Amino acid sequence: VKMVMASLERRAKEHKLTLMVGRSHGIHGEPITFGLVLAIWHDEMKRNLENLEQTMEVISVGQISGAMGNIAHAPMELEEYVCKDLGLKPAPVSNQVIQRDRYANLMNALALLASTSEKIAVAIRHYQRTEVYEVEEFFAKGQKGSSAMPHKRNPILTENITGLCRMIRSYAMPAMENVALWHERDISHSSVERFILPDGFITTDFMLHRLNSVIDKMVVYPENMMKNLNLTGGLVFSQRVLLELPLKGVSREDAYSIVQRNAMKVWTDIQQGKSALNSNGESLYLEYLLEDEELRTKLSEVE
Repeated sequence: VKMVMASLERRAKEHKLTLMVGRSHGIHGEPITFGLVLAIWHDEMKRNLENLEQTMEVISVGQISGAMGNIAHAPMELEEYVCKDLGLKPAPVSNQVIQRDRYANLMNALALLASTSEKIAVAIRHYQRTEVYEVEEFFAKGQKGSSAMPHKRNPILTENITGLCRMIRSYAMPAMENVALWHERDISHSSVERFILPDGFITTDFMLHRLNSVIDKMVVYPENMMKNLNLTGGLVFSQRVLLELPLKGVSREDAYSIVQRNAMKVWTDIQQGKSALNSNGESLYLEYLLEDEELRTKLSEVE
């Protein structure tokens, strides 16, 4: 996790001024920087690291309390002595086993880590789409994207990461179900843990190394980010106008109506296959705003 965080921090600083469009619901919102996207991923990874560190405290316990936890056949001091020698704390109370909520906590921490990792992978996959093409996985010379279509450059690593994260997350549910054992113990948890503990850690380790490689080597295209930012000819600045009008005495409802109706004209142009820029390469949205008589009674051309 620390390895991935270091790569995210380095790339975030590299792109702190790389402008791109922010998206909500997959639709253009307002301008942001790619550095902000990476910083958010870094911050979430930091929380995952904190979760794992806290989980280490939860699971680092041991017990030698006898077959029923009643310490009937060994002195109490033995449990404390052995646990200390192993670098563990004695479980405050135990029966025949360490209670499995502790291991459920661990697998849930891994599941959350996998969810963050998948979030990053899915975003990169979207950025690599031909219509977007803002970020791309590193594509080595001689690498094949598709056995049938030689032109393809597929996001195979992030797709693989997405699948691995689904597997890691799937281990959380049986870990939760392991908590409910019969009385002082049964072994229904045992066969489950023989799968989920080694597989969970091995898969997470592999996935994180692959994710780190993707982040470290990913190719960023600032020119395409700027092209996409300008795709709607300035519609992404609509909120600036919306917030200015109430300062001039216009109700927010009326301000929204003014700003939106002019924005919808641009969308109509785009739907008809027209450019969002006029013949002079300037914003059609700005042109429509300047032509709006109701708006112009409140804002000057300069404003």
